[in-house]
Amino acid sequence: MGFSITAAASSSPWLPKTCPPRFSKYRNCFPPAASPPPCFRVLCCSGSHYAVTDLKFALHDALDSTGINTSHAREARQAFISQIENLSEIERETSICINRRVDLGRTALYIAAEDDSLISHSSVPLPVDAFLERLGDLSIGYCSHYNSLCRASHENFLDSIERYLYIKKGFRRNSSKNQLDRALYLHSVLTHRSGSAVMLSLIYSEILKMLRIWGLLDFDVEIFFPHSLHGLPGAYDKQKSRVSDQPHIMTTQRLLEEILKNQKDAFWPFQHDHSESLFLRAAIAANLIDGSNGVEESGYQLASAKFAQHRLGCGVWTIVRFGDMRRALSACEHLILLETDPKELRDYSILLYHCGLYEQSLQYLKLYQETKSSSLQKQSLDSVSSLEEDVVQKLMVRLNLIAMEDGWSKPSRVRNFLGTNSEPW
Repeated sequence: MGFSITAAASSSPWLPKTCPPRFSKYRNCFPPAASPPPCFRVLCCSGSHYAVTDLKFALHDALDSTGINTSHAREARQAFISQIENLSEIERETSICINRRVDLGRTALYIAAEDDSLISHSSVPLPVDAFLERLGDLSIGYCSHYNSLCRASHENFLDSIERYLYIKKGFRRNSSKNQLDRALYLHSVLTHRSGSAVMLSLIYSEILKMLRIWGLLDFDVEIFFPHSLHGLPGAYDKQKSRVSDQPHIMTTQRLLEEILKNQKDAFWPFQHDHSESLFLRAAIAANLIDGSNGVEESGYQLASAKFAQHRLGCGVWTIVRFGDMRRALSACEHLILLETDPKELRDYSILLYHCGLYEQSLQYLKLYQETKSSSLQKQSLDSVSSLEEDVVQKLMVRLNLIAMEDGWSKPSRVRNFLGTNSEPW
């Protein structure tokens, strides 16, 4: 059985009169659908079953222990879970262009709302409904831009949407590492009109969804997701699709994974040596700091690793070019809930190790090994995977030794990375 742990929400003359004018009420436009019975998933490994309630994530409790109020973050997390629990196995592999039960725009905003609460410490939560209304206004705006010439052909219709989004409204792709927040969170993309390819794909699909509901889109459309560094998402008539288009189709599961993996990669606290995987970067940092790594590393890698530990030990969670432990942990926890790859358990474990949360680190590392061994997927045998598995074994040994030495009390040489410093930068 595969990895599974989650338990399965300005008027225009062109709008049909039955469609409400504001986005906050768009849900009334959807055709009624029978509610399926709740689908609960469990993780089966080595004869054991782990329900989502068996998993205790560390981030919110750790921040609470330092005096940081996480009530808004917890509410956003619960709202995220309420969305993804509706994802059936079929829905996960369904194109984002097809009407769906899960509201991807709302789900992406819940992710943003949690991270915003974690870094801003604001007493006011991110106004999700207001940004949903702004997202809806884009579709309404197209209706006022729409004219009969757009209906001359399917290609003209889709071209008019693309011109509206990228020229009239000025949305553009941003791959710059200097403006990560603006590119990776939906509310920032809607505000600054600059975002990652996956965020632009989401906005594009939301416009198409509303146009279909209003009867302006009456043929099958697919979004082409670009794999190049600077390409823009575009739409095409599905009847004219080619085999080569298949890798560029964005599914519901893949879109959410891409959003979270982009955030995880951007905010990973160990940014040295991008030729290595995120897990190996964190492992190298741990080995260097503890003096147990026998491989020669560059001065830059050594300095980066030591600086990462020093700033986290001082309670400084994030700094330009050196990641953000809070948002990296948040991304890992969301990915685990989303039922993606067992390696997310492993990556989460090593971040917990760096935070001094050794007992929980060992629990998730064991869960990763059990899940991996029970997976029916073919295990990769390349050199990188072999190295990563060697590191997993070394980390397992180290955590067990810490348990025997200290009984899970934090060693004096390891500082608590979950500091009380409220300064996010």
